[in-house]
Amino acid sequence: MKKPLIKYKKTIYKNNKKKRNIDAIISRRYNILIALVIILNIILVIGLYSIQVVNHSFYLEKYESLNKQLVEGSTAPRGRIYDRNGRLIVDNVPIKTITYKKISGITTKDEIELAYKLADVLDMDINKLKENDLKNFWIINNPTLANAKITESEKTKLKSREITDEDIKQYKIERITEEELQVFTEIDKKAAYIYTLMNNGYYYDTKILKRGEEISDYEYAYISENLANLKGINTELDWERSYPYGTVFKSILGTVSTSTSGIPLELKDYYLAKGYSLNDRVGVSYLEYQYEDYLRGKKNIYELSANGNLTLSEAGNRGNDIFLTIDIELQKAIEQILEEQLIITKSEPNTEYYNRSFVVITNPNTGEILAMAGKQIIWKDDGYKIYDYTPGIMTSPVAVGSVVKGASHIVGYNTGALQIGEIRDDSCIKIAATKEKCSWTYLGSINDITALKYSSNTYQFRTAINVGKGYYQYDSPLKIDESAFDIYRNTFNQFGLGVKTQIDLPTESLGYIGNSRQAGLLLDFAIGQYDTYTPIQLSQYISTIASGGNRMKLNLLKEVHSSTNDEIIYINEPEILNTVDTKEEYLDRVKMGFREVITGGTGYGYIEQQFNAAGKTGTSQSFLDSDLDGQIDKETLTNTFVAYAPYDAPIVTFTVISPDYTHYYNNNSYQSTVNKRISYEVSKKFFEIYQ
Repeated sequence: MKKPLIKYKKTIYKNNKKKRNIDAIISRRYNILIALVIILNIILVIGLYSIQVVNHSFYLEKYESLNKQLVEGSTAPRGRIYDRNGRLIVDNVPIKTITYKKISGITTKDEIELAYKLADVLDMDINKLKENDLKNFWIINNPTLANAKITESEKTKLKSREITDEDIKQYKIERITEEELQVFTEIDKKAAYIYTLMNNGYYYDTKILKRGEEISDYEYAYISENLANLKGINTELDWERSYPYGTVFKSILGTVSTSTSGIPLELKDYYLAKGYSLNDRVGVSYLEYQYEDYLRGKKNIYELSANGNLTLSEAGNRGNDIFLTIDIELQKAIEQILEEQLIITKSEPNTEYYNRSFVVITNPNTGEILAMAGKQIIWKDDGYKIYDYTPGIMTSPVAVGSVVKGASHIVGYNTGALQIGEIRDDSCIKIAATKEKCSWTYLGSINDITALKYSSNTYQFRTAINVGKGYYQYDSPLKIDESAFDIYRNTFNQFGLGVKTQIDLPTESLGYIGNSRQAGLLLDFAIGQYDTYTPIQLSQYISTIASGGNRMKLNLLKEVHSSTNDEIIYINEPEILNTVDTKEEYLDRVKMGFREVITGGTGYGYIEQQFNAAGKTGTSQSFLDSDLDGQIDKETLTNTFVAYAPYDAPIVTFTVISPDYTHYYNNNSYQSTVNKRISYEVSKKFFEIYQ
């Protein structure tokens, strides 16, 4: 009986020992847990102490920053534009503006309430409110009544996607009656108009509610003082471009988009890629577009707090200022001369198709354009009106005539088709089955200098035949090596004819380059009556001759100044695009001929002898469709003149073109001298200013 008892006691002992071990383990784990809790509490207390006491300011700023939003102001004022002498020609004038920008979390109800607050203060022209906008406002304010206008059938179609939400909205608008709209008072309509303005365009855009002279001093002051109660509303000073010289050179200065239009659709991708917003005001044409990167201002940056308050975070600044190569006083005088001569010329006989002239003045050593102007006159029943046509200098090619004979001489010299001092008879050229090709009069035996002086056509014809390796016999067929066209064009290109001048403007025409390679057309090419060139190309041509064969890049930008400290941040250095591949003695020979043109040749009287100039005249035949029936029916003459002065040390070039200056027909008894008069007055005015 004892053995089972002993066994039982041993079992109890083992169980008690096991229990004690378990209790010890539990006790140790409990103590560890208590220690961890105490440590975590200590860490928490230290952390709270650090946040609330030690680093209180740091975390407070973090908290506030999370509840603030950075908001850009409206487009900053652009840089100013000055002429070469520092005369201001484009400025900004401040314009008071009331704007709205959606803030985070704002609801439609909030916006409607805001619109009514503004309607009590702002005088708005409710005639600008469109009927559909008013109906949309009615739908927003009467959702139950609006929804009742949709049938169950239409709701079913919407669910099955047979119609869209936009269709439903349109049904509601169409079914609103005049009686329902008559409940709107004038205040309601003002609020509707303001609400519409607040929601026009993209969600994130800054919307202009009122601007300029439309804003009274009271309205501007009241809104400014109550911005805290008008969430999203702000008052700013916007700007507009102003022009101290009025319309002088304005077309080339370019234009800027308006506050309401923002980035033009056709330029959207270009400007968005450069980091612009869709509502930014940007340069959209000519110099404003070309130098947008310099002229663009830096916007104000505001902090928008959770309670709707706006505070300036980072001040913006006006864009950089650009200085042009243009002398605005010379430009003004040139434009006046053109306008006067247009009026005089239109009173002369045989000028019924003449309506425009161009002038370009450059420094041949730097490529700087000192003045460039084009004017067009349109006659109407009640008189005439003169328009600016300066962009036509880059975009209106004409057949320029004999002014290109300097380049044609270089082709002859370079290829051996013409020798210095070579004497030729000025008799007419006759190719089989074509009319005779003659000079304007028979000039007898002439050399290369007198051929330029008196503008011989046949002298150039014979050079062209030689370049084309042709054999000429009177009234016989003429065959030439067609590569002669390439030889001529390659040389002309080196002077700037038939290629872009790379003027710093976004638009430039190349001119017409003929496709046919008939022998007779090569002869026409040599005297400037086949391919066509723009006035700016012709200007680069005479500048290349004046500079000794260096084709300078033509430019309108002189330098850029910082608007913050007036430091020069960019200077447009002269750039040689290429040098004409010829001998110096050949260019000197052309210059001698051009000098003779002015002293006693076809250019005598175009410029005063005291200015010691050299140059070349040109006359070409042009053809018009006078009645716009698709048929060429009128022949006219175009007159051109290029010159540089002084002959021995050029500082200026003149290019003057008058297309269709005379209605031409056989035995024409009168030809206008408009181009000669313009050239004389323009060159005289230049030296009045610069001597």
